[in-house]
Amino acid sequence: MKLRNVWLLLAIVGAVAPWYYIIVYLAGNPIDLFAFLAAAAVNDASTAFVADLVVSSLVFWIYIFSRRPSGPAPWPFIIINLIIGLSCALPAYLWAASRAKFREGQN
Repeated sequence: MKLRNVWLLLAIVGAVAPWYYIIVYLAGNPIDLFAFLAAAAVNDASTAFVADLVVSSLVFWIYIFSRRPSGPAPWPFIIINLIIGLSCALPAYLWAASRAKFREGQN
């Protein structure tokens, strides 16, 4: 399997996995952003995961903006990161970047 196909598969998994749990959460709780964020920071372990995700997302954003001249446009991936999550946005960006290289004959 080509690496770009792996990126696409991981982007799909990265979209489905977090949203499954968000849907399960919303099925048992009213839509309340503040309650959702409070639930995400219920203890030090979950807060550590949230902090890691926020820092990793920031690093991802800086990276994709630094690659603007040669990489895909960053805004769609920032939107994906904010709406779906980094687990989808990062492999989706890598897939898009590998598609561009493939078209140029570099892959």
